[in-house]
Amino acid sequence: MGYSMAMSSQNGVWSREFAATAVQDSGGGGSRLTIEWVTFDCYGTLIDWERGITDALLPLLSQRIERDELARRYIRVEAQVEAEAYRPYRDVLDEAGVRVLASLGVDAPSPLPASLPAWRPFAEVPAALAELRRRGRRIAILSNVDRDLLASSIPQLGLEPDLVVTAQDCGSYKPASRHWRTFSERSGASADDTVHVGASQYHDMRPAASLGYRTVFVDRHGEPLETSPTRVIPDLASLPDVLDGLE
Repeated sequence: MGYSMAMSSQNGVWSREFAATAVQDSGGGGSRLTIEWVTFDCYGTLIDWERGITDALLPLLSQRIERDELARRYIRVEAQVEAEAYRPYRDVLDEAGVRVLASLGVDAPSPLPASLPAWRPFAEVPAALAELRRRGRRIAILSNVDRDLLASSIPQLGLEPDLVVTAQDCGSYKPASRHWRTFSERSGASADDTVHVGASQYHDMRPAASLGYRTVFVDRHGEPLETSPTRVIPDLASLPDVLDGLE
């Protein structure tokens, strides 16, 4: 599979044109890359992870810090903790929370593990997921958390996914490839009939593309592109139509 170099934008959706040999040929009789599965990152893509993190940490701080800066600080520290060695995500939340608080002069336990079940989805997410299912897409979640933590968030999404793969299942954290390999083993799906959707270029876009998946980057912050996603959207409201357009 290859990509053309042209970038285009329509209705707020940036696209890197996907030129795969399985797309319909000029005679109208060729095959197309149908999309059976849509795999999602959860926290940051479906669940408003940054608000959940910052809502839990901000009340403990004595010094003023902007919410966005606190989120960036936490993201950096969590990536460091995850890179050290595999540990359950509950322990990652605990250790990263303690380190961030300490860096801001606060000696206190991390409030993050207990706060996770209250983290809310982005407003458009339940309707977008429901529409994907109505159109016949199968939905999987590939998440960097423990099974019990993810289970506490799924009721807020409005539907049960067809498959979940967690860091606990894999013994590793994205961007390691084990989430996608486990998904493929359990679903029988391939990169050809699956599109991966995520809000992190580091954790999701780069590793998924390296495995041959088409990708949709949910760019909620207007980030500079450091990867080459198949499509870029500002939120999930347009995702059902975007996926239709990829077939």
